[in-house]
Amino acid sequence: MDPVPNLTRADAVAAVRNPLAFIAARWTPTPKTVQRAALAALVMSVVIVVTGGAVRLTGSGLGCPTWPKCTDDSLTTTSAMGVHGMIEFGNRMLTYVLCAAVGWAIIAARAEKPYRRSLTRLGWAQFWIVMSNAILGGIVVLVGLNPYTVAAHFLLSSGLIAVATVMWQRTREGDGAARPLVGKPVQQMVWFLVLASVLLIAVGTVVTGSGPHAGDSSEVERMPLDWETVSKLHAVLAWIVVTLTFALWFVLKAVDAPKSPLDRTRELFLILLSQGVIGYVQYFTNLPEALVALHMLGSGLVWIGVLRVLLAMRERPAAEVQLPGPAQSGSAVGAGV
Repeated sequence: MDPVPNLTRADAVAAVRNPLAFIAARWTPTPKTVQRAALAALVMSVVIVVTGGAVRLTGSGLGCPTWPKCTDDSLTTTSAMGVHGMIEFGNRMLTYVLCAAVGWAIIAARAEKPYRRSLTRLGWAQFWIVMSNAILGGIVVLVGLNPYTVAAHFLLSSGLIAVATVMWQRTREGDGAARPLVGKPVQQMVWFLVLASVLLIAVGTVVTGSGPHAGDSSEVERMPLDWETVSKLHAVLAWIVVTLTFALWFVLKAVDAPKSPLDRTRELFLILLSQGVIGYVQYFTNLPEALVALHMLGSGLVWIGVLRVLLAMRERPAAEVQLPGPAQSGSAVGAGV
């Protein structure tokens, strides 16, 4: 084995000044390592949404009644706070796991050779979204689970999932200019699908804000809307998304599109069908907590599926690098060799 080089004073200073550059100069991850790091960040961005939903569904939203400490006198939960305090504090601790996953993605992207600035920017975007959402989560607690702040908290989490999905996709692509795989009308149809999905998620937060699962057993403010009416609007939007997805798959087959757009569209359609079944069952069974949690997981998977369909409509080859070659004779150049 090669001996481990001694860490000099200059190395220590360089590590303090720019730790990412210091690591990148001494470690080169494989492309698979970078992809796995990006996937870990994406998985954790979905996990934190599901566990946040578990906090609300178990009535533990105010298990830690203040922020950033759990109580006025304790940073962590206490035995007197019971299971609700443990659930809420546990979800807060998962934020650090999420930060670690995002940090790992940033480090892996920064150390990859050749260096790809686009990947590190996507990693840092996730970091700042996590920090912003942590602060917003604290505000949610401080204002007593106000439904509008809860909705904003979820929407920002959806933004995190979007950036994480794009980064994961980009780790498996090059940095060349994007080349469309389908025509302009199909691209416009996909953007309609994305817009309808955004509306579906947004209205879903209104269903939550006006529904029975307020997040705590105390009197919590709800949105002054009729829950059943909003739920029906949510269902209509869901059917629009399903119809657009099926129509997109039909159009892609008709124009003989490449395999990747077809596969991603079929996957999204199957996810939507599963999510629809869960949605209707939970509606007609008075919103059992387990099904609502499963529906929240499905929401994240639907959003990832929609974004993967969008990203599958183009390809990014590796950027062409012009390398200097040996001198050629005039006749060879003229012959195009």
